Amino acid sequence: MKLVVFGATGNVGQQVVKQALEQGHEVIAFARNPLKLQIKHPKLQLFQGDVMDSARVEQALQGQDIVVCTLGSGKKLSGKVRSQGTQNIIEAMKKCAMKRLICQTTLGVGESWGSLNFYWKYIMFGFILRKVFADHQIQEDMVQNSGLDWTIIRPAAFIEGELTGQYRHGFPGTDKTSTLTINHADVADFILKQLVDDFYLYQAPSLSY
Repeated sequence: MKLVVFGATGNVGQQVVKQALEQGHEVIAFARNPLKLQIKHPKLQLFQGDVMDSARVEQALQGQDIVVCTLGSGKKLSGKVRSQGTQNIIEAMKKCAMKRLICQTTLGVGESWGSLNFYWKYIMFGFILRKVFADHQIQEDMVQNSGLDWTIIRPAAFIEGELTGQYRHGFPGTDKTSTLTINHADVADFILKQLVDDFYLYQAPSLSY
């Protein structure tokens, strides 16, 4: 398949690119500085651009099959990178008659009422990362209301040491430290499984069981 990976130089994006090439897919790696990937492969095209540039986004999508969106918030905490970039991608997909969008967000904090993780979640996201948290919610709403064939992947639900692709209820903190430990290779593996498995189509895996 022909994939366009937005946010290709992020932690998850790099793994998606690497594993997709290993599986024989053709990949366009879209990023502000795609050379950070330091990957050379005959099926890899490095595409320099900014998701805020809608014309550049549309250019990258021409003739491709599937979009994998692994955008980060960049240097801005205002939400202008992730949510606005996602909106540009969605609009460009419609212009290019593309339907399949696999979108990674980092909103998946789960619901763990009464636990330490639950309270830690609201301290962190309520006071420190409120703008980023709100931006992720906007991004998910955009994807769900896009009219595309979408899957939302929340990598915060993957815990290192678990089997690849496993999802767990609740906030992914440890009992001792309540910190996140995410295996990015597992997230990428789960994303790539969605290329051929539509079990989670139209769903957020961390919400739908």
